[in-house]
Amino acid sequence: MRSKIQNPKSKIHIGCQGWNYDDWTTRAGGESIFYPRGTRSGEMLALYSEIFDTIEVDSTFYAIPPASVIENWYKKTPAHFTFSPKMPQSITHEHALRESSFEILDEFCERIGELKEKLGVVLVQLAPQFEASKENAQNLRKFLERLPRDIRFAVEFRDRQWMIEWTLQELEKNSVALALVEGSWIPREITFGAIERLTTDFAYVRFMGERDLTAFDKIYRHMDANLQMWKEEIEKIKARDIFIYFSNFYEGHAPASAGKLKKLVGQEIVETAVLENQGSLF
Repeated sequence: MRSKIQNPKSKIHIGCQGWNYDDWTTRAGGESIFYPRGTRSGEMLALYSEIFDTIEVDSTFYAIPPASVIENWYKKTPAHFTFSPKMPQSITHEHALRESSFEILDEFCERIGELKEKLGVVLVQLAPQFEASKENAQNLRKFLERLPRDIRFAVEFRDRQWMIEWTLQELEKNSVALALVEGSWIPREITFGAIERLTTDFAYVRFMGERDLTAFDKIYRHMDANLQMWKEEIEKIKARDIFIYFSNFYEGHAPASAGKLKKLVGQEIVETAVLENQGSLF
């Protein structure tokens, strides 16, 4: 089959899965890591947004944020910045997309809608235990139909049995993207094979990793060959916007991993030394 050629008008947004990590802060007398030494938690998002133009928000997986928090995120970031929040686990894991979750879904969508033009994509991360059963398939179908059309959604499956034509058709019918994940749940060849079937005008990619690292201050395992392989697959995606997010567990330090991919796809890198120069502002 002939490979798709990347849409020349597509824009690739590369960032990290979260921003509030103490390990990213340079220690007194130590080598530069990411945030300037002495950086406080409340200052991290504004600093992060000077280096990257997008972020995946993990905290929304645990609770719907207050309106004041959404307003704060909006105010602390520049005009071009986007947030991709994870859907609350109460919807995806506890209620497993059943109709009993719809009230929570409505509340969540209303709240994150307050990000306005800074709302990127909502990630619906399903549990590995969400198996491809007939009951779950019916719940998935009703859930996808319920999603508001003015918000972009991407679904991440962690059971390979979902990676079939029926699933792709249901996603396509509702203009929902399939999240492409470098992880242990879905075999890479199946994920890459799905790229040929993507139809949404946006795409969502996540770089995960084995959760065996305990520090996130530098790269502990180099994944350069894997990144090069993914770069070639990403170039096959036809989408106006491609959102890509790195976990600390991928290589050990998500900002460095994101920077590597930015270089691979020919994007300009903003050196973190810029943040050090602004350290005196805080």
